[in-house]
Amino acid sequence: MSELKRTPLYEVYGDYGAKTIDFGGWDLPVQFSGIKEEHEAVRTRAGLFDVSHMGEIEVKGPESLSFLQKVMTNDVSKLKDGGAQYTAMCYEDGGTVDDLIIYRKTGVDFLLVVNASNTEKDFEWLKTNLSENCELTNISDRISQLALQGPKAEEVLQKLAKDTVLQEIGFFKFKEHVDLNGVSAFVSRTGYTGEDGFEIYCENADAVKLWQDILEAGKEEGVLPIGLGARDTLRFEAKLALYGQELSKDITPIEAGISFAVSTDKKEAFIGKAVLKEQKENGAPRKLVGIEMIDRGIPRHGYPVYVEGVLAGEVTTGTQSPTLKKNVGLVLLKSEYAELGREVEVEIRSKKLKASVVPSPFYKRAKK
Repeated sequence: MSELKRTPLYEVYGDYGAKTIDFGGWDLPVQFSGIKEEHEAVRTRAGLFDVSHMGEIEVKGPESLSFLQKVMTNDVSKLKDGGAQYTAMCYEDGGTVDDLIIYRKTGVDFLLVVNASNTEKDFEWLKTNLSENCELTNISDRISQLALQGPKAEEVLQKLAKDTVLQEIGFFKFKEHVDLNGVSAFVSRTGYTGEDGFEIYCENADAVKLWQDILEAGKEEGVLPIGLGARDTLRFEAKLALYGQELSKDITPIEAGISFAVSTDKKEAFIGKAVLKEQKENGAPRKLVGIEMIDRGIPRHGYPVYVEGVLAGEVTTGTQSPTLKKNVGLVLLKSEYAELGREVEVEIRSKKLKASVVPSPFYKRAKK
């Protein structure tokens, strides 16, 4: 059995009471103080995540933009310097290679942030489709990433950012060379929890100091370290797709409800465009919907879903929502059954239990 990979922060996990698990070949904390407590901290105050396992790939060269237009579903030409964009890469049949964030430093210098378990696969996929005059570099091993998320994230991080007004970093924007208490960092504002917040990229050698400094700066505000458990419940409530659950090689971005990241009207052809255009215009065969249990039971990933005795879909993610205190799930359901109020049955431990299709996302933060 191969040894689990560890982030530079592994050495201090124990100081914060972390319980770690194997997550896609990485030894990562599932929780520190407890999933519900951590979830609530992010929703009401702020929480700090170690997401250093995520992959970072540089794309540089005069043909970077045309190359990215060919492999990405979104319209990368809309990005300006200092901007970020959520997008996907697809196979010809519309199935998803990965979902990711693109940062544009300049028109010839981009940074892609991809899912940890897909980093090598994505890098090979990009290499296979690479244009001339374009250079790819996988810099994942050199970069650590922390995420500070929650309504108090800006207030806390501002204490460390002496020379930068963080309010000036808008949603899906970033700044390089931000001085955070002596550490030079790349700071963006995208988020994966449904809350406001920042992603902080730094050299591996600076990760522990930054982690400790942020938690110290946020003591008064009640900032907590957050594990994978709460990361999953937070993103699930906000209906943010997770690769391997809502997205996969067998699930298209349209089916997964991220059609906003698929620009079928951009003039360039891109891999998978024909299938995605057809689905966008005429509807996909399946649709990601929210369900709420009527009978007692918790829907979990992979549980089959029936309509009038016929297998009609599968749970992609489900849990008891810490915010709603209800048993809810996301289901990839045949489109003809996806209307609100439709009664379905989830097979839980060999029993078919009633649920209803309800509006989703389950949580939206109040606008400022």
